[in-house]
Amino acid sequence: MRSTAVRRVALAASTATLTLLATACGGSSDDGDKGADAKDSTASASASAAPAPKALTAAELKKAALAQADVDNGEVVEITGASDIKNDQVKSEDAACAPLALVQAGATLGEPAATVKRMWTEEGKELSDDEAMSEEAMLASLDVEKAWVTLASYEDGGAETALKDVKAALEKCAGGYTYTADGEKTEIVKATETEAPEGADEAIAMTTTWTVEDGDTPYKAVVARKGSTVVTFGVMNLASSVNGKDFEFPTKVLDAQLGKLG
Repeated sequence: MRSTAVRRVALAASTATLTLLATACGGSSDDGDKGADAKDSTASASASAAPAPKALTAAELKKAALAQADVDNGEVVEITGASDIKNDQVKSEDAACAPLALVQAGATLGEPAATVKRMWTEEGKELSDDEAMSEEAMLASLDVEKAWVTLASYEDGGAETALKDVKAALEKCAGGYTYTADGEKTEIVKATETEAPEGADEAIAMTTTWTVEDGDTPYKAVVARKGSTVVTFGVMNLASSVNGKDFEFPTKVLDAQLGKLG
């Protein structure tokens, strides 16, 4: 992920409620129990028959996607062209770890009905001519977060399945995995589940770590579901890609994206 991400940077109850009215016309307590059982059975069947949330169209996803007006810091742009990594460009050596590789590469999970991608880059410190000569000042100017934001809508419970797949992969591949994205090989040395954010129907948060010449580099991601839509929010810090230090997750930006999904 490091080489792919840095290259990109360099170039740019939802359940139905059923009200049952019953009249008591006498009879034994057994009859009452049978009536209660019938009510429970009917309510259960109604709940299980409740239709799945409708998948958003591409136009609806575009409207719900993070926009410049939603952030008070940094820039939001559409991910297009070579920066838009497709599913078939991501290959995991262990198939069980494929969902994590897709998240790491900024690709979509499963087979969505529609997809929209955005990139947010935090505003960095501008350097004077004198500061530009200082390695320390240059590193400080790189202390900014960059997020890949993918919105994908699914039919027939595909959103729930996507979250389950990520959860299973995180448990299976905590000790690391290797994948190739757009022809570039990346070796992850560990994947750790972290505290998931609020504001979604369900969410999974993680930090993955890969080793480069100067040490370990962290990458943070959240996969969240709201209805039939899955938000994949992956973040790296440009300075961390150099020095390997931890960084603060841009929760405010993720909250803005989740908030637009209702």
